[in-house]
Amino acid sequence: MADTNLMAIPGQVDPVPVARVITPRADGRADLLGLTKKQITDLFAEAGLDTKQAKLRAKQVFHWIYHRGETDFAAMTDIAKTMRPWLAERFVIARPDVVEAQHSSDGTRKWLLKTADGHEFEMVFIPDETRGTLCVSSQVGCTLNCRFCHTGTMRLVRNLTPGEIVGQVMLARDALGEWPKGKMDFAEEESEADYRADGRLLTNIVMMGMGEPLYNFDNVRDALRIVMDGEGLALSKRRITLSTSGVVPAMARCGEEIGVNLAVSLHAVTKDVRDEIVPINKKYGIEELLQACADYPGASNARRITFEYVMLRDKNDSDDDARELVRLIKQFDLPAKVNLIPFNPWPGAPYECSTPERIRAFSNIVFEAGISAPVRTPRGRDIDAACGQLKTAAEKKSRAQRDREAAAAAAETETSEAHA
Repeated sequence: MADTNLMAIPGQVDPVPVARVITPRADGRADLLGLTKKQITDLFAEAGLDTKQAKLRAKQVFHWIYHRGETDFAAMTDIAKTMRPWLAERFVIARPDVVEAQHSSDGTRKWLLKTADGHEFEMVFIPDETRGTLCVSSQVGCTLNCRFCHTGTMRLVRNLTPGEIVGQVMLARDALGEWPKGKMDFAEEESEADYRADGRLLTNIVMMGMGEPLYNFDNVRDALRIVMDGEGLALSKRRITLSTSGVVPAMARCGEEIGVNLAVSLHAVTKDVRDEIVPINKKYGIEELLQACADYPGASNARRITFEYVMLRDKNDSDDDARELVRLIKQFDLPAKVNLIPFNPWPGAPYECSTPERIRAFSNIVFEAGISAPVRTPRGRDIDAACGQLKTAAEKKSRAQRDREAAAAAAETETSEAHA
């Protein structure tokens, strides 16, 4: 069942109680990942440290977590040796469990992950010549039921916590080898460069994975604040994009309290078609949505709003649709660009992808009106990692089947070693 308390969009910025954002662990230890320095300080104080010690240890541990990628308290060399076992007995710095990791022929990587309480979700890393983008999930499942989206056919299980959201970024940096190597002498002054990996591969984050980020507003906000924190992962807000299907009441808060780039899953320009393929349109219509885009804090020609538009054959891809899209953008005077997304098929999908010729014609009409409308190159299709294809293996493949595959792989390895 979904946690309806977490689904609510509160009207204030009060910190969420720590107990609400830590997934309980079987060993009883509290996971520090995704917590603010203040929250870590409070936990240390509750565990018995005095105020001064709790604040100092929280600052040290926070640094080790986010600047060094460390998960072992024993390796935190500036903390007294007697204190490290005390921390390890009570706390943990975890990562989501990796159930399955896949590599596409085009370099895209997808991970099937599992939470401490056994729920599965996915994340995707998309490398490019000039950037590396991590597509992050915000929920286990989704509640919006967009008809073209495979993820939308899943039931919503629950929201991800800040730690489970930040954990995806940490896990990606682990896999990419982007933590500083070797030990650091804290007695010496170090430049900021000494804390960072050289030639960082993970440069951008998009909140475009499983779930609707604005239906998990507090947890997404708190996670991204750690990602953007100069003492956290220190990724610029200009390199983070949050995608919404149109949760209008939370859009202004997103701009004010998070301040990242906004992408909107538009996908249609008429009420009837958008009602069909993006059902939230029945609650927040196109004009209300576009007005919220016009009012989005920080939107400008330098920080344009991205409209995502999946190309569905004979559904939303006509010349008239393209001209109406242009009219709407100009009517609301929006600093915008349009990402045209060839539909990525999945078993049982009710739609087909528009032809390449139709997509080009649609793009040309928008471009000729002075609005950027590039066609997104599908990535990771062969591992179901492309836009709209994320759906956990729990729904696609039985656990027993995965166990049989793992056993077969182990047997094959043993056979190979025996013959070596």
